[in-house]
Amino acid sequence: MKTLLTTLALAATATFSFADEVRESVHDYEVKDIEGKEVDLSDYKGKVLLIVNVASKCGATPQYGPLQMLDLKYGKDGFAVIGFPANNYGGQEPGSNEEIAEFCSKNYEVTFPMMAKVSVKGDDQAPLFQYLTSADNPDKKGAIGWNFEKFLIGKDGKLLRRFATRVQPDDSSVTEAIEAAIKG
Repeated sequence: MKTLLTTLALAATATFSFADEVRESVHDYEVKDIEGKEVDLSDYKGKVLLIVNVASKCGATPQYGPLQMLDLKYGKDGFAVIGFPANNYGGQEPGSNEEIAEFCSKNYEVTFPMMAKVSVKGDDQAPLFQYLTSADNPDKKGAIGWNFEKFLIGKDGKLLRRFATRVQPDDSSVTEAIEAAIKG
């Protein structure tokens, strides 16, 4: 009987530990890219990231252009933009992953990594975005307000800054934060 209780206690502890795994940075997550391949975000250790929830049929969709320019400008310095399509706001990302990839390539010549469509709010919010919306930063915590919200991630995978949709990717507040993160 003692052996059975010990075994059950160990099993309960193992299950509890697994379910409550502490994730302390973006590097602790795995996601799927737009082609359905697994991407371990720990592969980005040492890089500065700008994670953006994107949509193809939004008034802010033209931000793809300056996002692409940021990726090209700072990519050689250890920086990358990563787009996460989401259909949470006004049904503005209704397409399939294949349609989204085609749209981005054809209309904005996007070459930065695009991930598979996810939910960025609500009961089905992707775990990465649960982390991003609750992580400490000097700007804002809580739900994402709309498409094209930008999350600046440091080389250590921690959230540094958060920029609202209305802040353009090439705004000096964004570029100065990127440059400081690259130097830091």
